[in-house]
Amino acid sequence: MTSRFLIFVAAAMLIAAIGCKKSESYENTSTSTTATATTDTTETTSSYGTTGGTETTGTVTGTGSTGGTASTLSDGDKDFATKAAQGNIAEISAGATAAQKGTSPDVKAFGNRMVTDHGKALDELKQLAKTKGIAIPTEGNAEQKAEADKLAKLSGKAFDKEYADAMVKDHEADAAEFEKASKNAQDSDLKAWAAKTLPVIQDHLKMAKEMKGKMK
Repeated sequence: MTSRFLIFVAAAMLIAAIGCKKSESYENTSTSTTATATTDTTETTSSYGTTGGTETTGTVTGTGSTGGTASTLSDGDKDFATKAAQGNIAEISAGATAAQKGTSPDVKAFGNRMVTDHGKALDELKQLAKTKGIAIPTEGNAEQKAEADKLAKLSGKAFDKEYADAMVKDHEADAAEFEKASKNAQDSDLKAWAAKTLPVIQDHLKMAKEMKGKMK
């Protein structure tokens, strides 16, 4: 009786021990699986967030206005800017020639004034053209080049007279163009520049007429 009881107790203890071992194994396996799943989810979320952020940032930067400025000037305003640039360039060139070749003190002084005033006006126009996205000429037109060639072949009083005549003619045309632009230019900045420069052109015209009046 005692032996059977001891065997029964031993068997019960063995079964209990086996049950505990299986329970521990199941718990360890479950914990490991849960940890792995958590890690995978975290990594996936982190990777998506980084990739998504990078793509969004790239799109915003790429659509920024970093390209060249497109011109919004009207054809009339562009035409005025072109003529103004050519006129300034021609006056500077002829003025430099007059300052060197002129025999009359008035011609030399006027030539130097042209280099200074039209040089400033051209610099202002270049800056304005840059902000408006337009290209302006870097040399005079055909008629202005022909006049420059004519002056280059003259000297003495003949040069002085031709230069004075040309300056009156040029500044009469310039004054008319700048007055028109100061009233009718569509671009407000170009209009303001024309209005600011007009009095200088008008003063040049007055000086040119006085210079011409002294020629004999």
